[in-house]
Amino acid sequence: MTILNKSFNTPYNTAPFSEIKTSDYLPAFKIAIAKAKSEIDSIVNNNEPPTFENTIEALDFSGEELDRLSSVFFNLNSAETNDAIQKIAQEVSPLLSDFSNDVTLNEDLFKRVKSVYESKTKLDLTTEQETLLDKKYKGFSRNGANLSEEKKTQLRAIDKESSQLKLTFGEHLLAETNKFEMHLTNASDVSGLPEGAKEAAKQLAEAKGKNGWLITLDYPSYIPFMTYADNRMLREKLSKAFGSKGFKNDELDNQDIVLKIAKLRFERAQLLGYKTHADFVLEERMAQTPENVISFLNELLEKAKPAAEEEFKNLEAFAKDLDGIDQLQKWDSGYYSEKLKQKLFSLDDEQLKPYFKLENVINGSFTVANKLFGLEFEEIDTIDKYHKDVLTYKVTDAAGELVSIFYADFFPRAGKRNGAWMTSYKPQMIKDGHNHRPHVSIVCNFTKPTKSKPSLLTFNEVTTLFHEFGHALHGMLANTTYPSLSGTSVFWDFVELPSQILENWCYEEETLKLFAKHYETGEIIPMELIAKIKASSTFHEGMQTLRQLSFGLLDMSWHAGESPETIKSVKQQEIKAFGKTSLYPDIAENCMSTAFAHIFQGGYSSGYYSYKWAEVLDADAFEYFKEEGIFNKTVADKFKAFVLSQGGTENPMTLYKKFRGQEPKPEALLRRAGLLK
Repeated sequence: MTILNKSFNTPYNTAPFSEIKTSDYLPAFKIAIAKAKSEIDSIVNNNEPPTFENTIEALDFSGEELDRLSSVFFNLNSAETNDAIQKIAQEVSPLLSDFSNDVTLNEDLFKRVKSVYESKTKLDLTTEQETLLDKKYKGFSRNGANLSEEKKTQLRAIDKESSQLKLTFGEHLLAETNKFEMHLTNASDVSGLPEGAKEAAKQLAEAKGKNGWLITLDYPSYIPFMTYADNRMLREKLSKAFGSKGFKNDELDNQDIVLKIAKLRFERAQLLGYKTHADFVLEERMAQTPENVISFLNELLEKAKPAAEEEFKNLEAFAKDLDGIDQLQKWDSGYYSEKLKQKLFSLDDEQLKPYFKLENVINGSFTVANKLFGLEFEEIDTIDKYHKDVLTYKVTDAAGELVSIFYADFFPRAGKRNGAWMTSYKPQMIKDGHNHRPHVSIVCNFTKPTKSKPSLLTFNEVTTLFHEFGHALHGMLANTTYPSLSGTSVFWDFVELPSQILENWCYEEETLKLFAKHYETGEIIPMELIAKIKASSTFHEGMQTLRQLSFGLLDMSWHAGESPETIKSVKQQEIKAFGKTSLYPDIAENCMSTAFAHIFQGGYSSGYYSYKWAEVLDADAFEYFKEEGIFNKTVADKFKAFVLSQGGTENPMTLYKKFRGQEPKPEALLRRAGLLK
């Protein structure tokens, strides 16, 4: 037995990262799977007739040790991985897939669940219990419990192969990101770059024993170069390197993996009686059908496209006037957009960054959470961390009661994947009369402090931090009985509401005055800069909307169309999907799908539309706050009571209407985006 198979004897029952050896994981998984199997056996072998308590509830609380272990391991595989951890992930994933199938294809267990499900009208269940019963029954039926033995075997094989392909897809992507370096030695090559970006590039080079500057595909290095570097050829080189990840016909190529994953998802859906993978996924979403999603995306496309085309025409004319550029390319987008934005609003990220020192932004997000929901955040050093850069906090309510443990991990490093996400190391649940509080984490990739400057965020990074912190609040304020309905365990087109609504506070003067202070002088951000942030917030909103919609349409093209058997070329499939949304010329050596981790590695397949869907919700919800005051306690209490604390205990539209008093209206989003004239 390893340390991972015992109850953690640590403060707040936190994960004992420093005591875990990598070699502990594989044996720990085998022990935890065996234990979870025996818990399932005891439910199946119970001589008592099936009841909600001895079957449904027992099932939801089973496998607690395995779930906890999986959280620790797979979170580290994203945030602090290495070759050994990746190798274990490849070994463990099929074991977990087999175990999951052992549960969902267990006929005797399904008989008990079905028996309770069929007698549900006679049971006196709460809304949460009814939701759990439906979820458990569907968990079986949607995973093959009603299939013949032969088809169950097919399903197991599909799930096993899919889980390994997703892992390999992610490993290729990380290896591609880490492999590329653009080493620059002429000062002219970094012309246009802000001092902070230059210094960070110099430090990267020094860390590798090189002179000059090092530019990588990590966002804090990539984005500033694409936005500010004057050398167009180098922007082209970097852009093509970024856009060709997994698309080079080499050992890290993802094209076959993409085709295989799409094909397996289609086969799985057909096996279960669904037309496509999207039909299968969307049955458990607010949107319900692929037709609804495609019509939603096309409706927004119709509203956004004229604005996007007008913005693109203006950008082309601007680049031609400024530098004689005849044909605007993708590697010109960030550069000339930033130049035009500076011209129109006399505003650039470099002006704003001194007011957004990372520590101040963190404290700002805490102040917002305090004013809205009465939360207190205290940094503590009594719990273990998986990396020295991680910050750890104890979160309490107004009465001083523990709400959550909070981990924050902000800087890029070799073993960490790109992007930003929220996750959890321990779920919230009420068990044996005790409310077990969650351990929540956010992971980002911001510019590290340099020798002369602290970590200063771009405004986009400020909104990213607030976005992930919104997810974290959804996890922290969870207050449900059952772990599978707790926190962010909601329909995926609802999960982005808490994250996206919090971004709105970043644009408000009342909020910015709380934390946007110059890192050297302590001066509060000038009002004219706040006015410019507001004025520029809809800058190129048409083009941004088109870009988001293109990703949603690409996702649906892989998962809602005809059999992927008919797709021979990943690139051609993509060109077809991007048909209505393309503004820039296509780059032959680039491909989005081979690096589209959200849908081929993460859980967003047939769900990328949900970002826009949730924007409709968040714009409508924030209008309510604006009507009553952005820190209005009554509105905040309703948001906490009906959205943040309820998890997936009830249909999300029901919860939204309880909060808002009505269904969301898309006009709020179009107004905010400046697309409604």
